[in-house]
Amino acid sequence: MIMSENDEKKNRDQADLGGGEALFTQLVLSFQAAAWQHMGKVQSIMTGKVERNMMMAKHSIDMLAMLEEKTKGNLTEDETKYLKHVLYELRMNYLEEAKKGPDKKEEEPRDSSETKDEKPASDDSDKQEK
Repeated sequence: MIMSENDEKKNRDQADLGGGEALFTQLVLSFQAAAWQHMGKVQSIMTGKVERNMMMAKHSIDMLAMLEEKTKGNLTEDETKYLKHVLYELRMNYLEEAKKGPDKKEEEPRDSSETKDEKPASDDSDKQEK
């Protein structure tokens, strides 16, 4: 079989990127990262804020579920296990987040120094009345 220049270049490019399995893993990782971000589990890389959008999180999870369905029988054993594990983790976290109620719009990331210096407020009014 004679390969064209384009075929040879494509094979070299895939080899440089780690082949098909690495590309599949990167695709799954991108949807997984989007879902975590939309569930408010990680900060947005664009804004630096924790933003929660459960509809978009569900969309990312649904895309991975569709990918699982459409690639059934065409993945390696490791790819199949990886995708199933990612979907399980995301679905469990989605259910946990959905129980919290409506979407929170935006939340500033907490600085660890802010919480260390804060002292719990005591209720001195009860002591003064007695």
